[in-house]
Amino acid sequence: MSEIKPKEAPAADKKEAATEEKDWAAAKAHFENLKSTKPRPPKPKYAVTIAVSSRTLFDMVAERKIFEEEGLEKYVQHQQEHENEPLKPGPAFPFVKALMTVNERLRNLYPDSEELFDIVLMTNNHAQVGVRLMNSINHYDLTIERFCMTGGQSPIEYLKAYMTNLYLSKDSKKVQEAIEEGIAAAIMFKPDVETQLSETQLRVAFDGDAVLFSDESEIIVKQHGLDTFFEHEKQYENKPLAQGPLKCFLEALGKLQKKFYAKNERLNCPIRTFLVTARSAASSGARVLKTLRSWGLEIDEALFLAGAPKGPLLLKIRPHIFFDDQMFHIEGAKEMGTIAAHVPYGIGQKYNKGKLIEPEKQQK
Repeated sequence: MSEIKPKEAPAADKKEAATEEKDWAAAKAHFENLKSTKPRPPKPKYAVTIAVSSRTLFDMVAERKIFEEEGLEKYVQHQQEHENEPLKPGPAFPFVKALMTVNERLRNLYPDSEELFDIVLMTNNHAQVGVRLMNSINHYDLTIERFCMTGGQSPIEYLKAYMTNLYLSKDSKKVQEAIEEGIAAAIMFKPDVETQLSETQLRVAFDGDAVLFSDESEIIVKQHGLDTFFEHEKQYENKPLAQGPLKCFLEALGKLQKKFYAKNERLNCPIRTFLVTARSAASSGARVLKTLRSWGLEIDEALFLAGAPKGPLLLKIRPHIFFDDQMFHIEGAKEMGTIAAHVPYGIGQKYNKGKLIEPEKQQK
């Protein structure tokens, strides 16, 4: 799993980097000369870049049905005919609004800083659909200035170009491809019931194994059982776990949190992170906390559930997004009103509720 930030240009590309800096300086001067109430987007190399697909940002179930049943031409025609009708919010909408809240606080504290969230709409829609998407974004006054409409092509190279810290989509194949390329990514799901979320604080909840950490310990659980797992974790308590696909995103959140701490805003920080793990605290929790410490990362709250359902605790936390690698935890969270995102990584993808999925069922 490759590190995503910080970003430094190779020595061979110094000339190109200098040209890029010159271009950004010109663009900055242009923006500053324009009269606009909207803030200019930050440079990708400084920003925490969040790429969201159109189907995660907006509810496009009806439009998707037209595409699948009637084809692309009818789909595009429908979108053009309804381009002045705003799309309804999708599962990523509250998360995006929370990112904007954090940016507002950061701009108040650091007016000239470009260490901000940068939200990019990354969609495989054709450009003809773009007008409705733009109208919807403007209707809700979302700060999304960068669009990539790939016309059905893979977004991976664009995700790399934007130095993406997190990619949220409903397309499992694209998410898996992103993870394989070292980009933090997850498949978003809409909760079964709506819950009231904080409007002043971004709340992000992570599972541990196969999300923040690698699946090395989970492999032992699945193949050798809990007793062997407990012995293994005790033996290797002081050996940090390898990083998982979402470690870099937690790292990016921590970087922004420290900007608030530097202004004596720790108790009023608009970012709060949670670890919600099925691990037991006494039997296997120490290695997790020591791993985070070795990475120089903090987690605001750590919940060790010892195998208990995560849904009830998540209902108390009310995160804007919860990441987990196992679908039965995602389903449990959804049922109780939590916006959940599946991270399709590790050995857990071969199991359902602790039972090995037969190969032919995995292919379906």
